[in-house]
Amino acid sequence: MDYLTVKKKKKKWGISDRRVRILCSEGKIFYVIRKGRSYQIPEDAVKPVDGRSYRYKTIPDRFSEQFLHIDSLKEEISRYRPLTQGELERLREEFLIEYTYNSNAIEGNTLTLQETALVLEGVTIDKKPLKDHLEAVGHKDAFLFVEKLARDLSPLTEHDIKQIHTLVLADRPEDRGLYRRIPVRISGAYHQPPEPVQIPGLIEKLLQEFSDNQMHPIERAALFHLKFEGIHPFVDGNGRTGRLIMNLSLMQEGYLPIDIKYTDRKRYYDAFDSYYRDGSSDEMTELVTGYIEERQERMLSILSGRY
Repeated sequence: MDYLTVKKKKKKWGISDRRVRILCSEGKIFYVIRKGRSYQIPEDAVKPVDGRSYRYKTIPDRFSEQFLHIDSLKEEISRYRPLTQGELERLREEFLIEYTYNSNAIEGNTLTLQETALVLEGVTIDKKPLKDHLEAVGHKDAFLFVEKLARDLSPLTEHDIKQIHTLVLADRPEDRGLYRRIPVRISGAYHQPPEPVQIPGLIEKLLQEFSDNQMHPIERAALFHLKFEGIHPFVDGNGRTGRLIMNLSLMQEGYLPIDIKYTDRKRYYDAFDSYYRDGSSDEMTELVTGYIEERQERMLSILSGRY
């Protein structure tokens, strides 16, 4: 590992010599070596977010260090020269294929990762249901729509939710964008969704509750997802729609979208049980935080590797 002096690091980060030394002494920079009164700082160390001006009013102590680290990564990423359009398209395509595969697989889609990639290129997979093909294409279209919403930075509306669902449910035209009109029961779950007549009011209340919320964006996105899935507003497609909305929330705050893996589905479902059984959103927040951290670190590695 290569190290830099405080003087060189302060120049790279654009802060004072004194501030760098304070960050070192407070343990805010990982793997620092102290020699007498001087510090040796890893060359690839990420600049910590300045907590003195942190804009979120409520950050739980159990997540503060990880949130600050993730936001430091986000800030560090912004300092690099932007990727070219071709580079962005390649990374986006790779993410979209894996995201579409995992999000659909969690809900029972039988396409493999390779088959999902082929379907998104327009290829028909022999002996696989038409439903699975339509779900893959619908999820891709829904993600592209979510990207547009994220760029617009407009507050999420009921219309947006219904439009995302309309694109997701490409295989069920009669149910697209419509709240369910029948009661549903989720086998084995600790929570049962509300009656259909309650859905419009609960969605309106949920949107109002999160419109001016001072929670950290990661915790807010995770909690919104838990509550949205609890309402279960549609007959089908709630999970895929909810995960897209969660990514919309994250992207609007400058984070990279995440892809909850099919192999993590038990942990994902356990997070809902933890919330509706014990009233704790920690498990979902931890899951989402881990995925964001992993994506940000990979992006920083890609950016730094170009030099």
